Amino acid sequence: MPQVTLTVNGKQHTVEVENRTLLVEVLREKLALTGTHVGCDTSQCGACVVHVDGISAKSCTMLAVQAAGTSVTTIEGLAKPDGTLHPMQEMFREHHALQCGFCTPGMVMSAIDLVNNHPGGITEQEIRDGLEGNLCRCTGYHNIVKAIAAAHPLMHGKA
Repeated sequence: MPQVTLTVNGKQHTVEVENRTLLVEVLREKLALTGTHVGCDTSQCGACVVHVDGISAKSCTMLAVQAAGTSVTTIEGLAKPDGTLHPMQEMFREHHALQCGFCTPGMVMSAIDLVNNHPGGITEQEIRDGLEGNLCRCTGYHNIVKAIAAAHPLMHGKA
């Protein structure tokens, strides 16, 4: 079986995988990073979103061998070592943008990439359009949109 070396949340890992092993399986089963969820097995829900080299990716459709040599950030890698939450995580908490929490890790990871790609500002419609690949069955998205809008100035040093 091939070995894959990748950096996850700043720490390098080498794991043995079958060619068909998905990145989400490596994260959850080999590295015990269970914040990344598998919700649909069809790449439609977004619960599995992580950042690969700084760009959001659905880890349930990416083979582990495709991630070889990359830097992967999961929800567990966002907070600072002292426990300080990432601004997006803090705004999700502050704006009550979660209920059951199942979609939250993927939603937060997608939202960070979305905000990073709109440094000059972001509209409510751009947020809603940007979340099309993430499903939430509990919240109705209203507070999620508010949280993302509130995180934007914090992430771009405008608050």
